[in-house]
Amino acid sequence: MLKHERGGHLRIEGLHLTLGAFRVNDLNLEVQAGEYFILLGPTGSGKTVLLETLAGLHQPERGRIVLDGEDITYSPPEDRHLGFVYQDYALFPHWTVAENVAFGLALQQQPRWAHWFPWMGGRYRRAAAQSDEVREMLALLRIEHLADRTPKYLSGGERQRVALARALVVKPRVLLLDEPLSALDPQRRENLRRELRRIHEALGTTVLHVTHDFEEAVALGDRIAVLHQGKIEQVGAAETIFRKPATPFVAEFLGARNLFAAEAVDGENGMARLRAHGVDVLAVTDLRGKVHFTVRPEDIVLSRQPLDSSLRNTFQAEVVEVAPRGMLAYVTVAVPGEGGDALPLVAAVTSRSLEALDLHPGERVVVGFKASGVHVF
Repeated sequence: MLKHERGGHLRIEGLHLTLGAFRVNDLNLEVQAGEYFILLGPTGSGKTVLLETLAGLHQPERGRIVLDGEDITYSPPEDRHLGFVYQDYALFPHWTVAENVAFGLALQQQPRWAHWFPWMGGRYRRAAAQSDEVREMLALLRIEHLADRTPKYLSGGERQRVALARALVVKPRVLLLDEPLSALDPQRRENLRRELRRIHEALGTTVLHVTHDFEEAVALGDRIAVLHQGKIEQVGAAETIFRKPATPFVAEFLGARNLFAAEAVDGENGMARLRAHGVDVLAVTDLRGKVHFTVRPEDIVLSRQPLDSSLRNTFQAEVVEVAPRGMLAYVTVAVPGEGGDALPLVAAVTSRSLEALDLHPGERVVVGFKASGVHVF
């Protein structure tokens, strides 16, 4: 009964927007109907500005916002059929939970001229608070026992559930979530993350969720777009973005530990030879010229003995630093290159392997990784 008929299909085409010193330039993005889409980026990248523009709070200079084939670029906010949940919840402090959830329904049900008569708005709100739609949404969010409380008596997680229920009860075509978990402690954040996934599966609403937390993005997103200074840097599945970043910014933002600029030339057997810090690295890629490449720490093997010849990249190196991190340790090594330079690499090993290798700074070690484990962009 609660299942929404369909999620909205959202397209952003060539969007240009200037707000003070901040600019969005020629932004293009498509969110499929029913998709849980994550917009990921650091603070100041334009995530909230983009959501507010979709909601009709800012007018773009050019470009289009298309929802289910309808151009809504200049439609009033109330006619866009979008739900918006801010990170600070924005609940009405003197209304009950049920009345807060009923707010959007009451606006839909009361005539346009009712805002001239405040008492009439309250009447419609109280009636909507007793509706089946509100009761069902409170049950879905598991907050029906809080219906008669006011927000000041709720925890942060409970307030966020009320804000979600208020946005969802009107059956929006797209639900916009602005950092919905950022104000919560780790335990409540994990609980609400599971709730968001459950609610999305139950309703099928299209969700556009902005965050700066990659773990959150991986846990929830069907796809992810990385935003930086008003520009989309990369769009794809979490695994693709994590293992194959398309730009240096994406690699650095996602914590790539081995990121290098290089010159790619033809190598043996159709592979490329990448020269970085005076060291030649073999990679499986068609790219040539100036590139960047990364090697994930977990794809690097360390050994006291010569390594398997199937690893196309093997080097003698010196241990620079050993940094235990619980079940893992990160070992930084330096591969000597031409001209006195050295290629710094960080390898991830288990604590058991570290104990067996008995590595210490200044010691020699063999380093190896596959040519297919080198991501070039």
